[in-house]
Amino acid sequence: MKDLLRLRTSLTEEIENLLNEQVKREAVSSSAYLAMASWCDQKGYDYSADHFYKQSGEEREHMLKLFKYINDVGGKAISPDLPAVQQDFESLKSVFETALEHEISITQSINMIVDRCYKAKDFTTVNFLQWFLNEQIEEEYIARRALELFDVIGEEGVGTFMIDKQVKNLKYEG
Repeated sequence: MKDLLRLRTSLTEEIENLLNEQVKREAVSSSAYLAMASWCDQKGYDYSADHFYKQSGEEREHMLKLFKYINDVGGKAISPDLPAVQQDFESLKSVFETALEHEISITQSINMIVDRCYKAKDFTTVNFLQWFLNEQIEEEYIARRALELFDVIGEEGVGTFMIDKQVKNLKYEG
C-alpha cells in the first residue's frame, strides 16, 4: 500500500520528510519571533517589537507555503508539534544576535534540502525552494544591519532606544 501511495507523488519519502522538518523549523521561527516581539514590547522597544511581530507573521507564511506545496505535489504535510522557545533575553542586542543565528540556521537547512533534491533529481522542488533561498538573503541582511547599529550607535545612555528607532528603517533592496 505504501508503494502505491508513493506513486501518487513526485516527492521521494526523504524529500517529503525534509520538507516536513522545514515546516516545523518555520513554525518554530514564527513562535521564536513572537517571543522576541513580546520581550521587546514589554521593554518599550516598540519598533523592534513591530519588526519581530512582522517577522513572526512572515515565518508563518513560509510554513504555510511549504505545507501547501507538500500537499499540492501529492505528499502528506504534517502539522508540527512545537518545542518551547526562548522567552527572555539579556538585552536588545542579544535578541538580534539570536535572530541572526536563527536565520543562518534556516539558510543552512534550506541549502541542505536543495542539495538532497539535486541528488534525488527533484528539480521541481529545487525550483520551489529557490524562493526561500532568495528570501534568506533578505532575512540575514536585515539581522546583520540591525546588529551593526549596535556597533555604530552604541548602547550607552539612550543608544539602545535610538537603535530601536532605526530598526523600522531596515530593509533589503538587493
